[in-house]
Amino acid sequence: MLHAPPIAGAGSPYVIVIGNEKGGSGKTTMAMHLAVALLKGGHRVGTIDLDSNQGALTRYIENRRIWAWHRRIELELPLHRLVRRAEGTNLEDNEVEELAAFEAAVSNTKKSVDFVVIDTPSTDTYLMRLAHLVADTLVTPVTDSFLDFGTLALVDPITHEMTGTGHYAEMVCEARRYRRQFDQCQTDWVVLRNRSARGRLPYPNIAELGIRLGLRDIQGCAERIVYRQLFLSGLTALDALDEATLGTKPGQSHRLAQQEVRDLIGLLNLPITERVRRRAAARKEWFASAGAPLDFDDVLVD
Repeated sequence: MLHAPPIAGAGSPYVIVIGNEKGGSGKTTMAMHLAVALLKGGHRVGTIDLDSNQGALTRYIENRRIWAWHRRIELELPLHRLVRRAEGTNLEDNEVEELAAFEAAVSNTKKSVDFVVIDTPSTDTYLMRLAHLVADTLVTPVTDSFLDFGTLALVDPITHEMTGTGHYAEMVCEARRYRRQFDQCQTDWVVLRNRSARGRLPYPNIAELGIRLGLRDIQGCAERIVYRQLFLSGLTALDALDEATLGTKPGQSHRLAQQEVRDLIGLLNLPITERVRRRAAARKEWFASAGAPLDFDDVLVD
């Protein structure tokens, strides 16, 4: 790592990084749901997509913009930036270029948002390490699979005991050490058990891994097809469960997903203040009444 980007410090936004070196664990879905949850909570939110090859978060947000226009509805949108990976032949020049692009993305959102949500690629890249370096909360989704668990810890195939630290976990520990040296802050690392099967795999003791690596383990989202369906329209489980928003009649799966995501976000223990909650409630009330006709008494002049 070359430098710590200028995102930490007093008055800076709170940074949530969604990271894992294993694809298909639900990183982009989690990033979008977090961003929308914070927006609905009255916060100003910026999002940064560091996976320029896939651009999944960027497409998710653009789908949301198009769907809102198509359905003639109001949908919250974050201040979004896509940071492209440098493709030059010189590694050091690429890192300098990527650092500058990352700093520019941060600077463009830093003064106008309360939270920054960063979606990272599923490979160990320089941009990915930069994001982990500035994370206040790191959310790592893992599926019910030894392939996913292997990014966190090495497991004996016979005894299922942990024999070492996985490559991704080592990278996270390194980033946290750099962060403490930079501003004395401690990254809150949360591992989400996503897409759990009905019969749980015989994982090693996750509590032991938590003690060893300093992480929190919480239940994530179940395997629901509704999460995949929502991507195309840019919606989340937290949006209004009505036909005007969804374009179809909501089902039980939508309601279960909504409660599931609400419970999950509550477990993340993000710094959401009561003042912001009141501001969000007032704004929601204003939007609800903005299109309503005025009562007769409202237009009388003394």
